[in-house]
Amino acid sequence: MMMVQSICFGAPAMSRPHSKSVIELERFLNTEVRVKFAGGREVKGRLKGHDAVANLVLDDTQEYLRDPDDPYKLLDETRSLGLVVARGTSVMLICPVEGTEEIANPFAAE
Repeated sequence: MMMVQSICFGAPAMSRPHSKSVIELERFLNTEVRVKFAGGREVKGRLKGHDAVANLVLDDTQEYLRDPDDPYKLLDETRSLGLVVARGTSVMLICPVEGTEEIANPFAAE
């Protein structure tokens, strides 16, 4: 009689260590952050939660509207979105609102 031994690729799900995020968002919890998404949308909201792949939970979220004539230009107008769950694969940039300022692009042609 021949015994067949099963081969397991990878560790069982229960014994895998929790994956740690590359970016440390813990210090920005309950503070306002600005998030830029793939496709050009930008929002500002209070960071309520996140996970290792940058899925975000934002509260009191405001989306910056874009100029209809120039989709790369943001207007000062916003629309209220409220509570938002943002998928991490679409997040391109996360930065705190406090302590940052916008500067002119020195490489942009005038």
